[in-house]
Amino acid sequence: MVQLSRICCRKYGKFIDNLRLYVRGGSGGMGLPRLGGQGGDGGDVWVVATKDMTLKRVKDKYPQKRFVAGTGGNSSVKALKGERGEDCNVPAPVGIAITTDHGRLIGNLDALGDRVKVAKGGRGGSYRSLFNPSKARPCNIRLDLKLVADMGLVGFPNAGKSSLLTAMSNAKPEIASYAFTTLQPEIGKLMYKDHKQISVADLPGLIEGAHLNKGMGHKFLKHVERTKQLLFVVDVSGFQLASKTPFRSAFEAVQLLTKELELYKKELVSKPALLVVNKMDLPDAAEKLEELKIQLQSPEGFCSLLDDDMIPDEYINFQHIVPVSALTGLGIEHLKGCIRQSLVEEADAETKVSHEEKLQELRQHFDKLSRTSPKKSACAHLHKSFY
Repeated sequence: MVQLSRICCRKYGKFIDNLRLYVRGGSGGMGLPRLGGQGGDGGDVWVVATKDMTLKRVKDKYPQKRFVAGTGGNSSVKALKGERGEDCNVPAPVGIAITTDHGRLIGNLDALGDRVKVAKGGRGGSYRSLFNPSKARPCNIRLDLKLVADMGLVGFPNAGKSSLLTAMSNAKPEIASYAFTTLQPEIGKLMYKDHKQISVADLPGLIEGAHLNKGMGHKFLKHVERTKQLLFVVDVSGFQLASKTPFRSAFEAVQLLTKELELYKKELVSKPALLVVNKMDLPDAAEKLEELKIQLQSPEGFCSLLDDDMIPDEYINFQHIVPVSALTGLGIEHLKGCIRQSLVEEADAETKVSHEEKLQELRQHFDKLSRTSPKKSACAHLHKSFY
């Protein structure tokens, strides 16, 4: 088994979602004892969210993967205070989680321009250190990409996620009739007539046991964490991965997907979710859709179809259940409308909660003032009476 510290990057074809870097702040500059001069501090190393940057570009541009900040200037007769060492900026894409080799989170880059300090420079020499500078400690960090998107497509292989993304957006993922075609995340943009844009991430198909790191497993489940909402995609006729694996109906697929997300990170199933029932162009699709809707209305009554360890702790209440055919285009525009509506409803709910929290803070503030005012008046009265 390869040790974590020896893995430099993880990639799928040309896609890299994890990169290990060596970083070190600059050493401090020498002080000048006879004049009490202070050396300059060493520069810091920062990771900065940069436009149009990918981890592959970082790796190609800096093959040594070493980032060292500038050394602080020495104190001299001409300049008693040495100059500060130059900072080193490491470009990185938005959506990066920065961790130590041991997995401790240092910080996140959630928007362009976000900066996280990953290595601090040494102090310049001064009378406190007998004018000797301190050296910065080197360390290794990891840049772990978690895609940022409004919606994340979740489904078993061959549910038609890639075809759906192509039908809805400008993305061009690989599409074929065999199960595993999406081997790297793909982000498409849904375009609306009023120029509104919504990002949708197509994540590779999960398999049963993904939470145990089977198949793509953790390599792509982590990307679901940074999507605002989930877009479940199931084949209306059900799915069978291989001849040796059991056939799963659309209802079973929904519950198994829920369980895989729940076992990986329970918070994921609390995200708002929509259900897309794909391949409505197939024979008997309408009857199977009605059967699925009945099952989802009271899922407890149909979970006898699953083994006990495959039943989710909580069933997802989908915001919308949308039948589509990615092949013929049936229901695609309606689906885009439902996606937008769901995101707007979530944003409105968050705004309402934020306003209520601010109002509550104001009420507490005024309550506190009203309780303290009488005391202040009483104190002022006593002060006047005394004198």
